[in-house]
Amino acid sequence: MIKLLRIEFKKIRNYKIFWILISLYFLFLSVGLLMAEFMINNIIDDVNRHTPIPLPHVTIYFFPWIWQNIAFFATIRYVLIFPAIVIIILITNEFTFKTIRQNVITGMSKLEFLLSKLFLILLISIIMTFFLLIGTLILGLSNTSDISFSLILDKSSFIFGFFITILAFQIFGLFFGFLLRNTGLSIALFTLYVFIVEPILYFFLKSPLVFKNGISTYLPVNAILRVTEYPAIPVLKTVMGLNLQESVTWSACAIPLLYSAAMVGFVYFIMEKRDL
Repeated sequence: MIKLLRIEFKKIRNYKIFWILISLYFLFLSVGLLMAEFMINNIIDDVNRHTPIPLPHVTIYFFPWIWQNIAFFATIRYVLIFPAIVIIILITNEFTFKTIRQNVITGMSKLEFLLSKLFLILLISIIMTFFLLIGTLILGLSNTSDISFSLILDKSSFIFGFFITILAFQIFGLFFGFLLRNTGLSIALFTLYVFIVEPILYFFLKSPLVFKNGISTYLPVNAILRVTEYPAIPVLKTVMGLNLQESVTWSACAIPLLYSAAMVGFVYFIMEKRDL
């Protein structure tokens, strides 16, 4: 594992696009999380101008609910797209510059090559999860009174949910990169699917005019994002009637992990059958 990660690090060490995109991800993630409460309360103020019964402002940075709130806002598709695009670029560059063929010629097996990318995705996911963990602890400790160790740990399963989500989303990007092998085409089709195609499919399959079913729940991007489905904001329950999550369940994590395993297996199958 260490040997394969060293090879990957040599490839990205001087690759400016990688570091720029990763830096933008951390920047947007940090700004978005810090501004989340302000933006939500601005929306509430706009709603209150048109309703006879005013809605109260919300606070999202207190334990234990901060774990769920931060995990939710960190896993919206507009934020997750950045690390996934980074993976797509790294994968497609291997084919564009023929480095995958060079690696195989110099003794690396196709399985080792695939594992090197998966280890990189795992490492990126761990670093991002650690970053979110530290940020959540700082915000929570700064905004919570009567802190106890049990209070801090309560709902902390949502940080694991974030790890599963970002891991699966990057593997989804890896799948597109290996499948299409062209940077521009892979990014374009991946973005199109995430933001347009699957949302349309979701609402079409969910429509009672089609037939009553739960298929829409199991669409890949939707399944990944449903690990942390809603933020812990009481107004969502009182006004919209939503049943808020109590914790991240193993069943919610199992579907993205199964998708990830299937995609990795399919990529390996393609690598074995296709000419590099």
